[in-house]
Amino acid sequence: MEIIRSNFKSNLHKVYQAIEEADFFAIDGEFSGISDGPSVTALTNGFDTPEERYKKLKKSSSIDFLASQGFDFNKVFRNGIPYLNQEEERQLREQYDEKRLQSNGAGTLSYVSPNTSKCPVTIPEDQKKFIDQVVEKIEDLLQSEENKNLDLEPCTGFQRKLIYQTLSWKYPKGIHVDTLETEKKERYIVISKVDEEERKRREQQKLAKEQEELNDAVGFSRVIHAIANSGKLIIGHNMLLDVMHTVHQFYCPLPALYILPRSSVCLFHADFPACCLAQEDLNEFKEMTTCVFPRLLDTKLMASTQPFKDIINNTSLAELEKRLKETPFNPPKVESAEGFPSYDTATEQLHEAGYDAYITGLCFISMANYLGSFLSPPKIHVSARSKLIEPFFNKLFLMRVMDIPYLNLEGPDLQPKRDHVLHVTFPKEWKTSDLYQLFSAFGNIQISWIDDTSAFVSLSQPEQVQIAVNTSKYAESYRIQTYADYVGKKHEEKQSKRKWTEDTWQEVERKRLNTQCISYALQNHYYHTNSLTATSTAGKRNLSPSPEEADLEARISREISDTELEQTESCAEPLSEGRKKSKKLKRMKKDLSPAGVIPDSPAKLFEVPDTW
Repeated sequence: MEIIRSNFKSNLHKVYQAIEEADFFAIDGEFSGISDGPSVTALTNGFDTPEERYKKLKKSSSIDFLASQGFDFNKVFRNGIPYLNQEEERQLREQYDEKRLQSNGAGTLSYVSPNTSKCPVTIPEDQKKFIDQVVEKIEDLLQSEENKNLDLEPCTGFQRKLIYQTLSWKYPKGIHVDTLETEKKERYIVISKVDEEERKRREQQKLAKEQEELNDAVGFSRVIHAIANSGKLIIGHNMLLDVMHTVHQFYCPLPALYILPRSSVCLFHADFPACCLAQEDLNEFKEMTTCVFPRLLDTKLMASTQPFKDIINNTSLAELEKRLKETPFNPPKVESAEGFPSYDTATEQLHEAGYDAYITGLCFISMANYLGSFLSPPKIHVSARSKLIEPFFNKLFLMRVMDIPYLNLEGPDLQPKRDHVLHVTFPKEWKTSDLYQLFSAFGNIQISWIDDTSAFVSLSQPEQVQIAVNTSKYAESYRIQTYADYVGKKHEEKQSKRKWTEDTWQEVERKRLNTQCISYALQNHYYHTNSLTATSTAGKRNLSPSPEEADLEARISREISDTELEQTESCAEPLSEGRKKSKKLKRMKKDLSPAGVIPDSPAKLFEVPDTW
């Protein structure tokens, strides 16, 4: 079913119902594999760290990719569903609240009396004649037996505030005040003679209209909030970019802020050195993401992991879907609901987001059910709530990174030694063939370009690294250093730039004491008035494994294991304000999560490996 702007409101209840009834969600945003322009190698360096890859993905563009796949951009602008992120929604709600306060005579301007219900409003000298004329017209209206309404001339927003506040004090009963627009978009005030019952009825209508307008503006974000609030598993294939775009568009801009030491002022600056932001950005992104979506599963990583990687040769979505139809897998049978046409997997519709999400869901079901074959006795169907799939949670596939297969949203990322890797700098005229010739004496090598004058070269034998470094000591056109030396020098440069930047920004802070503090951390609630509220699923389904299943899984955990994840120590640096708020939000969301959602309890049945 295609939902666009024209039928979104009328079908929203069906979407909410589907979210309530679903066991899991499959998503696709058509962002996988997108580069940031002609410099593809800048995005696909095989030895990127997770921080470097995140930084590059933040600025990637999908326009060229979507255009090459026949994406209809006209349809987006013509039929696209509007949406707001949480900061935009907060600002809009504040605007409505401010308008409501003005209507009640409780505005926040300095000339308003502390008690507007009992004391007259203080009117500026240059506006007294204007307000006196308005009051005179209202007196005439109240005395008239024929006229019921009075349309005032269009005026400024400042004058409308004065009118609202004056009338709230002078005429607490007997009139209703509203603001309308002319065809020329000029705003004017309409005053009506009403009794108290009619006034209250009109106020309720006005509030209902405002709430409807606000919900319309929030638009598709309501669906994303409903999915997030459900706490259910979200499936994607190579989904890192999908997740980044979703968080960025519907919640808040991806982290890109630096908090000054010993200061409460948050400042944004386009020229701030990226090296000072990378780790902080990535950590905040992880915490924001797990706050919004506590359970994510990437089918590309799952297919690349034991017990699948030995029997699945190609993990691209189209090839994966074909492989999972064959032995030893058992593809699910899909029956579409009445009135909803089904996709036909015999006719590929790849790069259509709905079809790709559908295929992703089928792949997940097939792989999850295959895990059940390891149980004793085997299980034909493995639920999305089974502990068997928990080891694959919150690990997002990192494309074209040689030795870090995934981004770990719930902890430190893997840190391979890379003691077989060299960093090489050379003239801009050099080509790949020149590098192969330079290292011809060292057997098989792998080259990962960084830019036009540098690259990583990995040797097959780590003991050859020092020999290669020594050969460049007297070379004039190129330099070779170990990966460890390269990282060490980058760290020194980072520390130097950080110190320079801190000193510079401290000076900026002194000159900009009135700078507004802006933070794009997630808001402290997910649902507002008239949004879908969480309902208990008690009595509908059991979200926890049965005692028999738990016992079987406990036994199988002693029989099936893979390489243990490499352990790394987390940095002991103080949390930034954004991360503190993310942690607070995560605790709040856990307390407010719907009844029946399974608790966080990592299983050790299958382990995601630390190498391919």
